[in-house]
Amino acid sequence: MKAICFYFQIHQPFRLKRYRFFDIGNDHYYYDDFANDDIITRIAQRSYIPAAETLLKMINDNKGKFRCAISITGVALEQCEQYVPEFIDLLKKLADTGCVEFLAETYAHSLSSLTEPEEFAAQLKAHDEKINALFGVKPKVLRNTELIYCDDIAPQALAMGYKGIITEGAKHILGWKSPNYVYSAASAPKLKMLLKNSKLSDDISFRFNNAEWDSYPLTADKYISWIANTPAEEQIVNLFMSLETFGELQPRESGIFQFLEALPRFAAERGIEFCTPSDAIAKLKPVGELSIPYPISWADEARDTSAWLGNKLQNEAFNKLYSVAERVRLCDDRRLKQDWNYLQASDHFFYMSTKHLADGAVHSHFSPYETPFQAFTNYMNVLADFIVRVEEQYPLSIENEELNALLTTIRNQAREIETLNKEVVSMRKNIEHFNEEHKLREKPVEEVAEAPKAPAKRKCSKKATTELNEKPAKASAKKTTKKAK
Repeated sequence: MKAICFYFQIHQPFRLKRYRFFDIGNDHYYYDDFANDDIITRIAQRSYIPAAETLLKMINDNKGKFRCAISITGVALEQCEQYVPEFIDLLKKLADTGCVEFLAETYAHSLSSLTEPEEFAAQLKAHDEKINALFGVKPKVLRNTELIYCDDIAPQALAMGYKGIITEGAKHILGWKSPNYVYSAASAPKLKMLLKNSKLSDDISFRFNNAEWDSYPLTADKYISWIANTPAEEQIVNLFMSLETFGELQPRESGIFQFLEALPRFAAERGIEFCTPSDAIAKLKPVGELSIPYPISWADEARDTSAWLGNKLQNEAFNKLYSVAERVRLCDDRRLKQDWNYLQASDHFFYMSTKHLADGAVHSHFSPYETPFQAFTNYMNVLADFIVRVEEQYPLSIENEELNALLTTIRNQAREIETLNKEVVSMRKNIEHFNEEHKLREKPVEEVAEAPKAPAKRKCSKKATTELNEKPAKASAKKTTKKAK
């Protein structure tokens, strides 16, 4: 039986305020609180909340037969908790249905998988903990930032306990193969892969409201018929898209919510099911291994990482940021680490893109800057101040190896001190225990007071005492006299 696997992405970065050169060293707060509040609130009201309510209704109306997956970044969760907590409540309701799977994600929506494996692992762990704390579930399938994937990522994902990973069904990777199957990673065969069906996903995300499209208008019946007419042996159709598709990219007036709500009814008529990524991985066997030597993503026509690292500006900012990665991981400054997370968001590099007009329209839609150069200048000013703060704790004049050696020594001494302190505490407890036992063995004062008294010694008069002492002396003197004679 054929199945549809829906996955919806939710992410919003902490946008930076206008930060000038003269602010470096003087102002350590980098964020535009007004813009962040305004944008997340507006998008939540227009898209996230009505979309979540629609998904909840679809699950209830179809008695749990509609199933899907959601991935929401840690920085987006922080903003929702701060500005639109009612959306968090809706996500909790979706989690409680058992029909919505929450996927693993980099906490900061970062590009760390491309350069810093340790940072990548730390962010995945932090995100898993956040999802578990809020929704009571532990992610089993990984969705890396912007669906970025290559062979180097698979072994690390498998080692961290993930059963599967989702990525783009890029044409230059698949060739004649279809994305409508489960594959296994060539570099880690036990890790299963789900690939996005780009055409069918983009029909909803980008073409739904396009009156010039030859398939306009798109109805739920027509859409399901396309899926039903795919080859019978193709058992899974992965539809991956941003949740902003519903209400933001495709406005409510276009009928996008009604389209989404009608899909389960027409799917049931065609014998098509809905499943989560974990369902697909558990039920379907891989048809073969897939090797992806160079990173791919779901962005732009090229489906590579050029949307974030395609020009000198982006690479300069990227390399400058991660040049202090090791130092930041070693520090304990909570505020510094929070800024580190927020500055890693891939959006900052996306705003610097200078790609051609065809893709540039998409880039400019999301950017708060007038030009990529303005985005670069603002980010680098912020980054300069951030690096000054890092250097105050760990000077850049010290080489990483030397710094690691010093910190290792400090940590070892700290552990030794901790061990000695534990021994002192243990010895004190032993002494106290010994003293308590010793007290119990001693007789109580009352018992000593009640014990029978020893008989009193007879007292002699002074005269009698003198006589007794003199008698042995006289006897001794007589013996001495006899001997002398």
